[in-house]
Amino acid sequence: MITKKDLEKIDTQEMHKIYDKWPEISENSYFSNMPEINLKKCPHIIFGGMGGSGTIGDIFFSILSKTNTHVTVVKGFNLPKTVNSDSLVVITSISGNTIETISLLENAKKIGAKIIAFSDGGKIREICIKNNIEHRNITKYHSPRASFTSFLYAMLKVLKPILPIKKSDVLESLEKLKEISKKINSKNMSTSNPSIEISKWLNGFPVIYYPLGLQSVAIRFKNSIQENAKTHAMVEDVIESSHNGIVGWNKESSFQPILLRGNKDGKTTKERWEILKEFFTSKNIEYKEIISEDGNILTKIICLIYLLDYSSIFFAVKLKVDPSPVGAIDFIKKRLN
Repeated sequence: MITKKDLEKIDTQEMHKIYDKWPEISENSYFSNMPEINLKKCPHIIFGGMGGSGTIGDIFFSILSKTNTHVTVVKGFNLPKTVNSDSLVVITSISGNTIETISLLENAKKIGAKIIAFSDGGKIREICIKNNIEHRNITKYHSPRASFTSFLYAMLKVLKPILPIKKSDVLESLEKLKEISKKINSKNMSTSNPSIEISKWLNGFPVIYYPLGLQSVAIRFKNSIQENAKTHAMVEDVIESSHNGIVGWNKESSFQPILLRGNKDGKTTKERWEILKEFFTSKNIEYKEIISEDGNILTKIICLIYLLDYSSIFFAVKLKVDPSPVGAIDFIKKRLN
Protein backbone atom coordinates (compact mmCIF):
# COMPACT_ATOMS: atom_id res chain seq x y z
CA MET A 1 0.00 0.00 0.00
CA ILE A 2 1.48 3.35 -1.04
CA THR A 3 1.39 6.17 1.49
CA LYS A 4 1.20 9.94 1.32
CA LYS A 5 4.88 9.97 2.20
CA ASP A 6 5.64 7.74 -0.82
CA LEU A 7 3.61 10.03 -3.06
CA GLU A 8 5.37 13.18 -1.89
CA LYS A 9 8.81 11.57 -2.12
CA ILE A 10 8.45 10.12 -5.63
CA ASP A 11 6.26 12.79 -7.22
CA THR A 12 9.01 15.39 -6.91
CA GLN A 13 7.26 18.02 -9.04
CA GLU A 14 3.99 17.61 -7.10
CA MET A 15 1.80 16.71 -10.04
CA HIS A 16 -0.75 15.20 -7.66
CA LYS A 17 -1.42 18.61 -6.11
CA ILE A 18 -2.70 19.89 -9.47
CA TYR A 19 -4.94 16.84 -9.79
CA ASP A 20 -6.33 17.56 -6.33
CA LYS A 21 -7.41 20.93 -7.73
CA TRP A 22 -8.99 19.64 -10.95
CA PRO A 23 -12.60 20.39 -9.87
CA GLU A 24 -11.64 23.95 -8.92
CA ILE A 25 -9.58 24.48 -12.09
CA SER A 26 -12.41 23.12 -14.25
CA GLU A 27 -15.00 25.37 -12.67
CA ASN A 28 -12.81 28.47 -12.91
CA SER A 29 -12.10 27.75 -16.58
CA TYR A 30 -15.74 27.30 -17.52
CA PHE A 31 -16.95 30.37 -15.63
CA SER A 32 -14.12 32.63 -16.76
CA ASN A 33 -14.78 35.86 -18.65
CA MET A 34 -13.09 34.46 -21.74
CA PRO A 35 -15.12 35.60 -24.78
CA GLU A 36 -17.12 33.04 -26.74
CA ILE A 37 -16.48 32.46 -30.43
CA ASN A 38 -18.47 34.74 -32.73
CA LEU A 39 -19.95 31.96 -34.84
CA LYS A 40 -23.48 30.58 -34.80
CA LYS A 41 -23.10 27.30 -36.65
CA CYS A 42 -20.49 25.20 -38.40
CA PRO A 43 -21.03 22.08 -40.53
CA HIS A 44 -17.53 20.68 -39.99
CA ILE A 45 -15.22 21.14 -36.98
CA ILE A 46 -11.65 19.88 -37.08
CA PHE A 47 -9.82 19.51 -33.78
CA GLY A 48 -6.04 19.52 -34.25
CA GLY A 49 -3.57 18.68 -31.50
CA MET A 50 -1.07 16.17 -30.19
CA GLY A 51 -0.84 14.25 -26.91
CA GLY A 52 -3.07 15.72 -24.22
CA SER A 53 -4.28 18.38 -26.65
CA GLY A 54 -5.23 15.63 -29.10
CA THR A 55 -7.22 13.87 -26.38
CA ILE A 56 -9.36 16.99 -26.03
CA GLY A 57 -10.29 16.52 -29.70
CA ASP A 58 -11.11 12.87 -28.98
CA ILE A 59 -13.48 13.98 -26.22
CA PHE A 60 -15.33 16.42 -28.45
CA PHE A 61 -15.59 13.66 -31.06
CA SER A 62 -17.14 11.34 -28.46
CA ILE A 63 -19.52 13.97 -27.12
CA LEU A 64 -20.69 15.03 -30.58
CA SER A 65 -20.75 11.57 -32.19
CA LYS A 66 -24.54 11.32 -31.89
CA THR A 67 -25.26 14.84 -33.13
CA ASN A 68 -25.43 16.32 -36.62
CA THR A 69 -22.06 18.04 -36.18
CA HIS A 70 -19.35 16.55 -38.39
CA VAL A 71 -16.17 16.25 -36.30
CA THR A 72 -12.68 15.28 -37.42
CA VAL A 73 -9.69 14.83 -35.10
CA VAL A 74 -6.24 15.36 -36.59
CA LYS A 75 -3.07 14.28 -34.80
CA GLY A 76 -0.32 15.06 -37.23
CA PHE A 77 0.93 17.61 -39.76
CA ASN A 78 -1.79 17.69 -42.43
CA LEU A 79 -5.46 18.61 -42.63
CA PRO A 80 -7.86 16.43 -44.64
CA LYS A 81 -8.73 17.65 -48.14
CA THR A 82 -12.37 18.04 -47.09
CA VAL A 83 -11.43 21.19 -45.16
CA ASN A 84 -12.64 24.38 -46.85
CA SER A 85 -13.67 27.95 -46.06
CA ASP A 86 -16.83 26.73 -44.29
CA SER A 87 -14.84 24.50 -41.91
CA LEU A 88 -13.72 25.53 -38.45
CA VAL A 89 -10.24 24.37 -37.48
CA VAL A 90 -9.73 24.33 -33.72
CA ILE A 91 -6.01 24.40 -32.92
CA THR A 92 -4.93 23.24 -29.47
CA SER A 93 -1.37 23.20 -28.16
CA ILE A 94 -0.92 23.70 -24.46
CA SER A 95 2.70 24.79 -24.87
CA GLY A 96 1.93 26.70 -28.05
CA ASN A 97 5.08 25.27 -29.65
CA THR A 98 4.01 21.84 -30.95
CA ILE A 99 5.43 21.62 -34.49
CA GLU A 100 2.70 19.35 -35.85
CA THR A 101 -0.03 21.69 -34.58
CA ILE A 102 1.76 24.76 -35.92
CA SER A 103 1.76 23.01 -39.32
CA LEU A 104 -2.02 22.52 -39.07
CA LEU A 105 -2.44 26.20 -38.23
CA GLU A 106 -0.40 27.25 -41.26
CA ASN A 107 -2.33 24.83 -43.51
CA ALA A 108 -5.69 26.11 -42.27
CA LYS A 109 -4.54 29.68 -42.94
CA LYS A 110 -3.59 28.83 -46.54
CA ILE A 111 -6.90 27.06 -47.16
CA GLY A 112 -8.86 30.01 -45.82
CA ALA A 113 -10.70 28.00 -43.20
CA LYS A 114 -12.17 29.57 -40.09
CA ILE A 115 -9.66 29.19 -37.23
CA ILE A 116 -9.57 29.51 -33.48
CA ALA A 117 -6.50 28.54 -31.47
CA PHE A 118 -5.95 27.70 -27.80
CA SER A 119 -2.55 27.74 -26.11
CA ASP A 120 -0.57 29.07 -23.17
CA GLY A 121 1.34 31.46 -25.40
CA GLY A 122 4.19 30.17 -27.55
CA LYS A 123 4.63 30.37 -31.32
CA ILE A 124 0.96 29.66 -31.96
CA ARG A 125 -0.06 32.81 -30.12
CA GLU A 126 2.54 34.81 -32.05
CA ILE A 127 1.25 33.49 -35.40
CA CYS A 128 -2.34 34.27 -34.43
CA ILE A 129 -1.55 37.84 -33.37
CA LYS A 130 0.46 38.46 -36.53
CA ASN A 131 -2.29 37.13 -38.81
CA ASN A 132 -5.33 38.41 -36.89
CA ILE A 133 -6.48 34.86 -36.05
CA GLU A 134 -8.71 34.25 -33.03
CA HIS A 135 -6.70 32.98 -30.07
CA ARG A 136 -7.50 32.26 -26.44
CA ASN A 137 -4.66 32.17 -23.92
CA ILE A 138 -5.30 29.46 -21.31
CA THR A 139 -3.23 28.86 -18.21
CA LYS A 140 -0.98 25.81 -18.12
CA TYR A 141 -0.73 23.97 -14.81
CA HIS A 142 2.43 21.91 -14.22
CA SER A 143 2.40 20.06 -17.58
CA PRO A 144 0.19 19.60 -20.66
CA ARG A 145 -1.44 16.44 -19.28
CA ALA A 146 -2.12 18.02 -15.88
CA SER A 147 -3.61 21.07 -17.64
CA PHE A 148 -6.20 18.92 -19.35
CA THR A 149 -9.32 20.21 -17.56
CA SER A 150 -8.16 23.82 -17.71
CA PHE A 151 -8.20 23.63 -21.50
CA LEU A 152 -11.23 21.34 -21.89
CA TYR A 153 -13.60 23.49 -19.85
CA ALA A 154 -12.30 26.75 -21.30
CA MET A 155 -12.95 25.33 -24.77
CA LEU A 156 -16.43 24.17 -23.75
CA LYS A 157 -17.13 27.77 -22.75
CA VAL A 158 -15.55 29.47 -25.78
CA LEU A 159 -17.06 27.09 -28.37
CA LYS A 160 -20.48 27.08 -26.68
CA PRO A 161 -22.31 28.91 -29.55
CA ILE A 162 -21.52 26.10 -32.02
CA LEU A 163 -21.59 23.07 -29.74
CA PRO A 164 -24.87 21.18 -29.25
CA ILE A 165 -23.94 20.55 -25.62
CA LYS A 166 -26.37 21.54 -22.88
CA LYS A 167 -25.10 23.84 -20.14
CA SER A 168 -26.83 21.53 -17.65
CA ASP A 169 -24.62 18.66 -18.86
CA VAL A 170 -21.48 20.73 -18.26
CA LEU A 171 -22.70 21.74 -14.80
CA GLU A 172 -23.49 18.11 -13.96
CA SER A 173 -19.95 17.09 -14.96
CA LEU A 174 -18.48 19.79 -12.70
CA GLU A 175 -20.52 18.59 -9.72
CA LYS A 176 -19.55 14.97 -10.34
CA LEU A 177 -15.89 15.97 -10.50
CA LYS A 178 -16.20 17.42 -7.00
CA GLU A 179 -17.83 14.23 -5.74
CA ILE A 180 -15.24 11.88 -7.20
CA SER A 181 -12.37 14.10 -6.05
CA LYS A 182 -13.30 13.38 -2.44
CA LYS A 183 -12.76 9.68 -3.12
CA ILE A 184 -9.57 9.75 -5.18
CA ASN A 185 -7.45 12.76 -4.22
CA SER A 186 -4.29 12.64 -2.12
CA LYS A 187 -6.15 13.32 1.12
CA ASN A 188 -7.54 9.79 0.91
CA MET A 189 -4.62 7.35 0.78
CA SER A 190 -6.69 4.45 2.12
CA THR A 191 -8.00 1.28 0.45
CA SER A 192 -11.30 3.12 -0.12
CA ASN A 193 -9.59 5.21 -2.82
CA PRO A 194 -10.64 3.58 -6.15
CA SER A 195 -7.64 5.02 -8.02
CA ILE A 196 -5.26 3.43 -5.53
CA GLU A 197 -7.20 0.17 -5.83
CA ILE A 198 -6.69 0.19 -9.62
CA SER A 199 -2.97 0.93 -9.24
CA LYS A 200 -2.62 -1.97 -6.80
CA TRP A 201 -4.13 -4.34 -9.36
CA LEU A 202 -1.84 -3.17 -12.16
CA ASN A 203 1.39 -5.15 -12.37
CA GLY A 204 1.89 -5.73 -16.07
CA PHE A 205 0.98 -4.08 -19.36
CA PRO A 206 -2.69 -3.02 -19.61
CA VAL A 207 -4.80 -3.80 -22.65
CA ILE A 208 -7.66 -1.33 -22.36
CA TYR A 209 -10.94 -2.38 -23.97
CA TYR A 210 -13.53 0.31 -24.67
CA PRO A 211 -16.91 0.85 -26.34
CA LEU A 212 -17.13 3.49 -29.08
CA GLY A 213 -18.37 6.32 -26.82
CA LEU A 214 -15.44 5.90 -24.42
CA GLN A 215 -12.63 5.79 -26.97
CA SER A 216 -11.31 9.13 -25.69
CA VAL A 217 -11.07 7.73 -22.16
CA ALA A 218 -9.15 4.66 -23.30
CA ILE A 219 -6.67 6.72 -25.33
CA ARG A 220 -6.16 9.13 -22.45
CA PHE A 221 -5.62 6.27 -19.97
CA LYS A 222 -3.08 4.66 -22.30
CA ASN A 223 -1.24 7.96 -22.70
CA SER A 224 -1.27 8.66 -18.96
CA ILE A 225 0.17 5.23 -18.12
CA GLN A 226 2.87 5.71 -20.74
CA GLU A 227 3.82 9.22 -19.62
CA ASN A 228 3.39 8.86 -15.86
CA ALA A 229 4.34 5.23 -15.16
CA LYS A 230 6.75 5.02 -18.11
CA THR A 231 5.46 1.62 -19.18
CA HIS A 232 3.61 0.19 -22.17
CA ALA A 233 -0.17 0.10 -22.60
CA MET A 234 -2.49 -0.50 -25.55
CA VAL A 235 -6.13 0.05 -26.45
CA GLU A 236 -8.70 -2.18 -28.17
CA ASP A 237 -12.22 -1.46 -29.40
CA VAL A 238 -14.33 -4.16 -27.71
CA ILE A 239 -16.25 -4.91 -30.92
CA GLU A 240 -13.38 -4.77 -33.42
CA SER A 241 -11.02 -6.76 -31.18
CA SER A 242 -13.48 -9.66 -31.25
CA HIS A 243 -12.39 -10.16 -34.85
CA ASN A 244 -8.61 -10.03 -34.29
CA GLY A 245 -7.04 -8.87 -31.02
CA ILE A 246 -8.79 -11.46 -28.87
CA VAL A 247 -6.66 -14.22 -30.44
CA GLY A 248 -3.56 -12.86 -28.71
CA TRP A 249 -4.83 -14.13 -25.34
CA ASN A 250 -4.20 -17.75 -26.40
CA LYS A 251 -0.60 -17.23 -25.32
CA GLU A 252 0.51 -16.45 -21.77
CA SER A 253 1.84 -12.94 -21.30
CA SER A 254 2.20 -10.11 -18.81
CA PHE A 255 -0.66 -8.17 -20.39
CA GLN A 256 -3.69 -7.35 -18.25
CA PRO A 257 -7.17 -6.76 -19.70
CA ILE A 258 -9.10 -3.75 -18.45
CA LEU A 259 -12.74 -3.38 -19.46
CA LEU A 260 -13.87 0.27 -19.60
CA ARG A 261 -17.65 0.17 -19.45
CA GLY A 262 -20.31 2.84 -19.72
CA ASN A 263 -22.90 2.94 -16.98
CA LYS A 264 -25.58 2.36 -19.61
CA ASP A 265 -23.89 0.71 -22.58
CA GLY A 266 -26.14 -0.34 -25.45
CA LYS A 267 -27.62 -3.83 -25.69
CA THR A 268 -25.13 -5.19 -28.23
CA THR A 269 -22.16 -3.75 -26.32
CA LYS A 270 -23.37 -5.27 -23.03
CA GLU A 271 -23.70 -8.62 -24.76
CA ARG A 272 -20.12 -8.37 -26.06
CA TRP A 273 -18.79 -7.50 -22.59
CA GLU A 274 -20.41 -10.63 -21.14
CA ILE A 275 -18.96 -12.84 -23.89
CA LEU A 276 -15.52 -11.28 -23.39
CA LYS A 277 -15.70 -11.87 -19.62
CA GLU A 278 -16.73 -15.48 -20.22
CA PHE A 279 -13.76 -15.92 -22.55
CA PHE A 280 -11.27 -14.49 -20.03
CA THR A 281 -12.70 -16.68 -17.28
CA SER A 282 -12.36 -19.78 -19.48
CA LYS A 283 -8.68 -18.91 -19.99
CA ASN A 284 -8.09 -18.16 -16.27
CA ILE A 285 -7.14 -14.61 -17.20
CA GLU A 286 -7.80 -12.06 -14.48
CA TYR A 287 -9.48 -8.91 -15.77
CA LYS A 288 -10.53 -5.57 -14.29
CA GLU A 289 -13.89 -3.93 -14.91
CA ILE A 290 -14.13 -0.16 -14.54
CA ILE A 291 -17.62 1.29 -14.91
CA SER A 292 -18.40 4.95 -15.52
CA GLU A 293 -20.40 7.25 -13.30
CA ASP A 294 -24.05 7.71 -14.16
CA GLY A 295 -24.89 10.85 -16.12
CA ASN A 296 -24.46 12.44 -19.54
CA ILE A 297 -21.58 11.49 -21.85
CA LEU A 298 -19.37 14.41 -20.75
CA THR A 299 -19.82 13.42 -17.10
CA LYS A 300 -18.95 9.80 -17.86
CA ILE A 301 -15.85 10.74 -19.82
CA ILE A 302 -14.37 13.38 -17.51
CA CYS A 303 -14.96 11.39 -14.30
CA LEU A 304 -13.39 8.27 -15.80
CA ILE A 305 -10.39 10.29 -16.98
CA TYR A 306 -9.99 11.80 -13.50
CA LEU A 307 -10.17 8.37 -11.86
CA LEU A 308 -7.77 6.76 -14.32
CA ASP A 309 -5.29 9.63 -14.56
CA TYR A 310 -4.90 9.55 -10.80
CA SER A 311 -4.49 5.76 -10.88
CA SER A 312 -1.63 6.20 -13.36
CA ILE A 313 0.09 8.56 -10.89
CA PHE A 314 -0.36 6.05 -8.07
CA PHE A 315 0.89 3.30 -10.41
CA ALA A 316 4.02 5.38 -11.07
CA VAL A 317 4.58 5.78 -7.32
CA LYS A 318 4.09 2.05 -6.85
CA LEU A 319 6.80 1.46 -9.49
CA LYS A 320 8.97 4.11 -7.78
CA VAL A 321 8.92 6.23 -10.95
CA ASP A 322 8.62 10.01 -10.84
CA PRO A 323 5.49 10.72 -12.97
CA SER A 324 6.54 14.18 -14.18
CA PRO A 325 9.71 13.82 -16.34
CA VAL A 326 9.23 12.62 -19.93
CA GLY A 327 12.81 12.27 -21.12
CA ALA A 328 11.97 10.22 -24.22
CA ILE A 329 9.59 12.92 -25.50
CA ASP A 330 12.19 15.61 -24.78
CA PHE A 331 14.75 13.57 -26.76
CA ILE A 332 12.52 13.56 -29.84
CA LYS A 333 11.60 17.24 -29.54
CA LYS A 334 15.26 18.26 -29.37
CA ARG A 335 15.97 16.37 -32.60
CA LEU A 336 13.04 18.08 -34.33
CA ASN A 337 13.94 21.64 -33.36
